[in-house]
Amino acid sequence: MKSLSDRDDVYRKYLDPEIVSRLSTMELRARLVVEGFIIGLHRSPYHGFSIEFAEHRQYMPGDEIRHLDWKVLGRTGRYYIKQFEEETNLKSYLLIDASRSMGYSSWKHPTKLEYASYLAAALSFLMIRQQDAVGLMVYDEKVRSYLPPHATRSYLRQIFHQLDATKPGNRTSTSASLHEIAERIRRRGLVAIFSDLFDAPEDVMTAIRHFRHKKHEVVVFHILDPMERTFAFGSDALFRDMETGEEVATQPWHLRAAYREAVESFIGYYKKECREHNVEYVLLDTTTPFDVALTSYLNKRTQVNG
Repeated sequence: MKSLSDRDDVYRKYLDPEIVSRLSTMELRARLVVEGFIIGLHRSPYHGFSIEFAEHRQYMPGDEIRHLDWKVLGRTGRYYIKQFEEETNLKSYLLIDASRSMGYSSWKHPTKLEYASYLAAALSFLMIRQQDAVGLMVYDEKVRSYLPPHATRSYLRQIFHQLDATKPGNRTSTSASLHEIAERIRRRGLVAIFSDLFDAPEDVMTAIRHFRHKKHEVVVFHILDPMERTFAFGSDALFRDMETGEEVATQPWHLRAAYREAVESFIGYYKKECREHNVEYVLLDTTTPFDVALTSYLNKRTQVNG
């Protein structure tokens, strides 16, 4: 029989994007990522985040045994009491960049779009588990699909279906699409953007500030492939622009130092601008464990409720 620690480690492996990519359905990916994340929280200093967040609190002497959550006890060995609070009514909006550049991957890593979809699925699962409403918007040159926020568990199936069906599309127009979405969203909420941000940075930041002007809290998940950060290609390579088809043959080592400097400048600009405008900026690559992004979300959600 496996010990509780061994079972925890089984769940924790589902924070690895490569392992998650092998799972058969979006629903299974979302559920196992969240289970692994919650188990990690119990091992971490973040004791403020309980297993079901608003729905649970730790058992105290004198509490009625009939309110114990036996499923939580079985999974974690910890005693939690079900609480019956009013819904939080936080509305969250997940904005997925599905432009052609998001279809890139190196080696056997998930594509940037796949990584974004898995992360969005896990966040949706987590949000609705917290009784928050979640909506989904997919864009490239324009907004391709829009699912308005709802908080019912049955709504997850629609979100998962849309994420499964989303494929890389046309060229990037992140700034124009974000402006359009900012005008569509009427009620203040939490906006999460999943993108490689391959657009004019100044224009993108103007669009992000549009959400802040409308009093939304914003989290930017900046998703890159590891090779886009390191440029660690071999001695000879042919590079093709995924959006224009233009090709360039070169020896990457000639360009590596200048490329890395340009990428650091690109990332640094977004970090600085987001910090100055009170936007949560989370730099990820497609090998980053999902708990990094989920923890950033919880931090931002705490600020919203605070």
